Amino acid sequence: MDNSSAITSCRLVYILFLVNILVPFLGIIGVVMAYVNKDDAPEWLQSHYQFQIRTFWFGLAYVLLGMLLTIILIGYFILLFTAFWIIIRCVKGMKYLDNQQAHPNPGAWMFD
Repeated sequence: MDNSSAITSCRLVYILFLVNILVPFLGIIGVVMAYVNKDDAPEWLQSHYQFQIRTFWFGLAYVLLGMLLTIILIGYFILLFTAFWIIIRCVKGMKYLDNQQAHPNPGAWMFD
């Protein structure tokens, strides 16, 4: 895979995560793409794939927690936070990707 198509593939994962907020289950396609492409990507792109994989799994955990806690209403705030969390992480990740830089902290939990 050449550098241009590798960057496009990585960008597509970010876009799928963003659209997943409105169209459920697209995030699953994105995380599968990240897992499939991670090992063949250049080293700087591997940090993006690691960041995307962590975004998916932590996002899924936050959504499940939020859904569970909607019974006592706090879950709606968790779901809203999760949507903003995903948007911020994807936008920041795409910023680094557009500059062709490795993600500086792919193991971060919050917005890094």
